[in-house]
Amino acid sequence: MRAIKFTAVTATALFSISLAACGGDADDSTAAPVAPTMTTAAPTMAASPSPTMNMMNFGPGCAAVPTDPANKGSFESMAQVPVATAASGNPLLSTLVTAVKQAGLVDSLNTADGITVFAPTNDAFGKIPEADLKKVLADKKTLSSILTFHVVPGKLTPADLAGTHKTLQGGEVTVSGSGQQFKVAGTASVICGNVQTANANVYIIDTVLMPQS
Repeated sequence: MRAIKFTAVTATALFSISLAACGGDADDSTAAPVAPTMTTAAPTMAASPSPTMNMMNFGPGCAAVPTDPANKGSFESMAQVPVATAASGNPLLSTLVTAVKQAGLVDSLNTADGITVFAPTNDAFGKIPEADLKKVLADKKTLSSILTFHVVPGKLTPADLAGTHKTLQGGEVTVSGSGQQFKVAGTASVICGNVQTANANVYIIDTVLMPQS
């Protein structure tokens, strides 16, 4: 009887130890994967907002830009060609394109290596009295001076835009504001910003800039 009782107790003890050991293994196996999962999550979340932000267009005027990528005036098409060619496909900028051709600046703008262009809309030119506009368009020297005052060396991103910049005309233009609200020379508002072309960043504005004489 004693031998049977001893054997039963021993078996019970061994069975308990086995269960405890199995339980310990299970706990270890569930704990192990937690650490890698948490460490890999952190770098993924901190990854990449800035390049995306730098490529974004902004402003109410962007709604007038064609959305069909096959259209020459769309953001996608303009990004593939140099700036004067890009402007020729944009319905907002037909008067500017005419002025650039009249001034003989198409090749200069298209071959420039990295520039920023403040591009007045048709409505911006419409603010100039018709007689004055015709006079300016007929005067190549004056027209060239006005147009090159809208061009700054270097491709300015929205983060670089605020400040005073030397223009190709030789004068300086000051941009104020931040985020998606910018004023150029204190008079012109950016209505569609950060438009990409092959060699320029374009900021479409609602007023023609006039250099100081």
